[in-house]
Amino acid sequence: QVQLVESGGGLVQAGGSLRLSCAASGLTFSRYAMGWFRQAPGKEREIVAAINWSGSGTKYADSVKGRFTISRDNAKNTVYLEMNSLKPEDTAGYCCQADSTITAVASSPQPRYWGRGAQVTVSS
Repeated sequence: QVQLVESGGGLVQAGGSLRLSCAASGLTFSRYAMGWFRQAPGKEREIVAAINWSGSGTKYADSVKGRFTISRDNAKNTVYLEMNSLKPEDTAGYCCQADSTITAVASSPQPRYWGRGAQVTVSS
């Protein structure tokens, strides 16, 4: 059974930083591309970052480019999202996802696997 468990969310002031982690189990982690998407009430799901199986390739949404960094540690079966210069509009539930390729992570309307999410709230 595939499980993706996020941690590291919380409340932070605008301009602050948070680091999300996602621990994966039940799959051969190093064979999957990983990513993070977010969803806020009343808004569509937005894929914010994706990383290929080796970590050599990444993609970012324009809304977070230059502020967020995705990385992975295949030895720990974990993917991370470092979020800096946070803005109130970054407030959302953040979920990690896994799929076969970075293109699938970045563009598929339905993730293959995803976690329950971690709430990030940025106060102004």
